[in-house]
Amino acid sequence: MTSDADDDATIRSLTDDRSFFGHPRGLSTLFFTEMWERFSYYGIRPLLVLFMSAALVDGGFGFDRAKASAIVGIYAASVYLASLPGGWVADRWLGLQRSIWYGGVFIALGHLFIALSAVFARNAFFLGLVLIVIGTGLLKPNVSATVADLYPAGGARRDAGFSIFYMGINLGALIAPLITGVLGERVGWHWGFGAAGVGMVIGLITFRARAASTLGPLGAAPAASTNEQQTVRRYALGGLVVVVAVVLLAMAGFVQFDPVAVAEKMSIVMATMGVLYFGYIFLLAGLTTDEKKRMAVILVLVLFSIVFWAAFEQAPTSLNLFAKDFTDRRLFGWEVPTLWLQSANSLFVITLAPVFAALWVTLSRRGLEISSPAKFAFALICAGIGFLIMVAAANQVIGGGGAAVRVSMLWLVASYLLQSIGELALSPVGLSSMTKLAPRKFVGQMMGVWFLGTALGNLIAGLVGGNVDPNKLQEMPILFERTAISLFIGAAVLLTLIIPIRRMMGVRQE
Repeated sequence: MTSDADDDATIRSLTDDRSFFGHPRGLSTLFFTEMWERFSYYGIRPLLVLFMSAALVDGGFGFDRAKASAIVGIYAASVYLASLPGGWVADRWLGLQRSIWYGGVFIALGHLFIALSAVFARNAFFLGLVLIVIGTGLLKPNVSATVADLYPAGGARRDAGFSIFYMGINLGALIAPLITGVLGERVGWHWGFGAAGVGMVIGLITFRARAASTLGPLGAAPAASTNEQQTVRRYALGGLVVVVAVVLLAMAGFVQFDPVAVAEKMSIVMATMGVLYFGYIFLLAGLTTDEKKRMAVILVLVLFSIVFWAAFEQAPTSLNLFAKDFTDRRLFGWEVPTLWLQSANSLFVITLAPVFAALWVTLSRRGLEISSPAKFAFALICAGIGFLIMVAAANQVIGGGGAAVRVSMLWLVASYLLQSIGELALSPVGLSSMTKLAPRKFVGQMMGVWFLGTALGNLIAGLVGGNVDPNKLQEMPILFERTAISLFIGAAVLLTLIIPIRRMMGVRQE
């Protein structure tokens, strides 16, 4: 058994290491683990709505598009929500490394069930989605937490490390649709699902083979007493039993789910949770007046982030369906798979992220620093213009003769470009604002609130995303128009709040 002194020495040697582009070798382990996990996630997410809405004769489920899109929204929202208990389980029971490992195992099993659902029927498909949600909740937040542990001193080196890590996320998201799109659309749906699962298995093997030598004791032990670990273990296993029971009852036909109704009720429940939590924060948390003002700013930013994500996360639903049904995807005589267009966002993020990072630094040096609400407003405007482009594309389909019309891929590419610019102006800024504005004892909870907003945005995107349908052509431009109007209204309101918000942020303004 190693002593605490031995562990401290090992940790210092691991965190001081600079063999991976000037960073600890452990970052490479986490980079590739997360890259393959994101490969698996983004490999199946846009494939889901195409598969579930495909006719039975084409190997799909034959669901109507509203139902299929709502299921995708519930799935994506659940993935984000699962990060909250996943982080708690890691902190108080399993530790970071074991949580990553078990999370990866759950995800790999989930993909296996989905891939084999062609043989074992529809129930296996939905069981697979549940397993992926549980696994992602255990893996995703704790990979990021382990990255932070590699940089105990924080500072610019940690920021640079997270930038490299973020590139891994987008690399996985870029490559995944290129592979699963060809296999899923051209060979067979379950080949695409299976390929995504293979990616997660590669990530698991990478983590298992390298964790001991590159991470050592980092995140191996939970930050809790034995009694706390036992308590959390009981609650976690009890919750897992409840989930298993509900799934088994549904598989047996004793519980029936209407995905659209479930998504609507979930959105109400999540919004209510947010209202009650902020009510507690403002009334019972014992905050000072200045702290309450900054928490009010956090509330405003989260609310407008929901508006953004409700638009942005239509990529795997409404925009994906538009790519399938109304986009001319022929390139040099070959038809590009629908899912390939899903890689556009990641390509733009990888390309433009360094540009935006340099832009913010340059403006700051010249005394022209842009506030967080101004960046959020800019993000909403960019996404709004992106959806105005889709209004024009949808009207071109209708004006050109209806469902048989196909428009250029450039419409979607231009829309994705503007949405990606919006993402770069909002997502990293929002994460940074949560940590800067929240009182120290509430930082972790505010990160959870940020992901709650992201989950709610995904849910809303799923609810509206089924309105792109060759049989309901007139609804398509209305959806895109309402999305654009919502984004522009949000931006206008934010712009009017910039000065009051800056005052409320006080000395801690960026």
